[in-house]
Amino acid sequence: MLFQEIVICGCGNPLFADDGFGPAVVEELQKLDLPDNVKVIDAGLGGPHFLFTLLAQSDEPVRHLFIIDIADFGGNPGDIAIISPDDLPPGKYRDAHSWDLVEPIHQLKNRVKIDIIGCQPKWVSEPEFELGLSEEVTEAIPRTVQLVLKMIGVNHGTTIIDLREKGEEGTCSEIAGT
Repeated sequence: MLFQEIVICGCGNPLFADDGFGPAVVEELQKLDLPDNVKVIDAGLGGPHFLFTLLAQSDEPVRHLFIIDIADFGGNPGDIAIISPDDLPPGKYRDAHSWDLVEPIHQLKNRVKIDIIGCQPKWVSEPEFELGLSEEVTEAIPRTVQLVLKMIGVNHGTTIIDLREKGEEGTCSEIAGT
């Protein structure tokens, strides 16, 4: 089966500084023992357009799509926001190839629950290459992982280890405070 009931899609390009946020969150989620009905996908930079189109044409029972990406919503670098597809005006969410992602998302939203988890970037280096996330965006990764786990209902028995030298370890419910 190509998809599961819950699809978590990280979008972005790690070659452009904070634009690598989505793939970095996906990398952390892939280290966890998630339920069988959850599929975690690194959609990269051009993949979102094709993935969302493929989901729209699929007969498979995807119930919930999470899109994890950077988003300029006027917050402080590293702030996280949950954005509704209804809050995306046409042409305001594009992939690296300038394809409008709003249209395929709007095609999906009547069939699939969609949550866009956006992180306010500090710096996107495009067109220059710059590997690595800013400190603020790096610190948003474990918070985003915790948020996703809480939203998919995984809050007992999964250990989250923040590999970014914080040394915090505990169950999802301990870390999330639930």
